[in-house]
Amino acid sequence: MKKEEIVAKLEEKHHDLMLFISTHPNENWEKGPIDKWSFGQHILHLLDSLKMLNKALSYPKFILKYKFGIANRGLRSYEEIGQRYEEKLAENLDRARQFNSKLTKPSLKQKKEITNKLLKQKERLQKLTLKWNDVDLDSLLIPHPLMGRMPVREIIMWTAHHTEHHTRILKENYL
Repeated sequence: MKKEEIVAKLEEKHHDLMLFISTHPNENWEKGPIDKWSFGQHILHLLDSLKMLNKALSYPKFILKYKFGIANRGLRSYEEIGQRYEEKLAENLDRARQFNSKLTKPSLKQKKEITNKLLKQKERLQKLTLKWNDVDLDSLLIPHPLMGRMPVREIIMWTAHHTEHHTRILKENYL
């Protein structure tokens, strides 16, 4: 997937998420189904994920290469990344729950601030994606807590899938 396509995919998936949230009552922001996250927790989780990725992409490339290495395989497609993530998640539900166990419940007063931060982080990721050259996007690795080290291009595509994944969960829980 080309950089411009990834940027468009990020835009599409975040637009779908924001549209879904905007068409539901504010009470869903704080109150989720029993033993499920609220809208606010999903958004906060996505925001944290974007912040971590943007921070990693801001490091000098030689540090990423030194610390995490370079890819030794071909790139996966958006669909393959999504499928692999869903499989890894199913295999590691306890690990995923533990990773997200400290996620707070943001208040309704924080809704606008948190959603704006999410959109700003998404825009930052889009700009960073376009600045990176194709060789570095395809060869430099960044670690993912569940999927291991991934080429930068793949982890950015995963971010779009991750947003899609959480939108799908919200739709399943609130429709």
